[in-house]
Amino acid sequence: MSATPTKTRTASPRSASARKTGVREQAAQTTRDNILKAATKVFARYGYEGGSVEKISKAAKSFDRMIYYYFGSKEGLFIEVLEETYRRMNDAESKLDLDTAKPFEALQAVIRFVVGYYRKNPEFITLLNTENLHKGKHISKSMRAREYSSPAIEVIRRVLESGQAQGLFRKDVSARDVYLLIAATGYFYMSNRHTLSAFLGEDLETPEALANWETFVIDSVLRTVAPGPSLPKGKTAA
Repeated sequence: MSATPTKTRTASPRSASARKTGVREQAAQTTRDNILKAATKVFARYGYEGGSVEKISKAAKSFDRMIYYYFGSKEGLFIEVLEETYRRMNDAESKLDLDTAKPFEALQAVIRFVVGYYRKNPEFITLLNTENLHKGKHISKSMRAREYSSPAIEVIRRVLESGQAQGLFRKDVSARDVYLLIAATGYFYMSNRHTLSAFLGEDLETPEALANWETFVIDSVLRTVAPGPSLPKGKTAA
């Protein structure tokens, strides 16, 4: 009895082409991601002027032309670095497990997150310092920057509303102002820690110093939102 010949199944030209397209797209995305990561480190170390296209392409093990291909220009790449920096903080913040029914604990968690994030991500500080030296002219061209600030303020707004409903927080304080207070106290300390350490004659980066400042920021914010007499709008303390 003769054996029946086995038919060999071959991939259709269309499926093979789709696989090749998928591989090319993945390779392109990898190249783009590598450039973005390298640019983040280079700009954080050398600033905008010193962070040349040549340095970035070398760090990414790529070519100058690929930077222009994916990002259009050095400025376009820097803007995406800033956007990615904000996005990462936003993503980390979205993972906070907050119980707004406990506003004191929730607000403290937000403060610890912000202060801790600045401490653990020094590149974030140096990149923002660089952009502030340029008076925000690059990030102002971003179409995505605004969408990253809104969630942070929204989180604080929900916490404040819960505390206000329970009579724990004053009602004449805005989420925007509380957000700026937290950001300012956390950012200033970390961005100026080297000069302040020399000026004050103490190391502000020791675990004890960092823990003390975090406690101070929490206490300051909680005192700010606590119920009590407040000055009429437009008035200042004598």
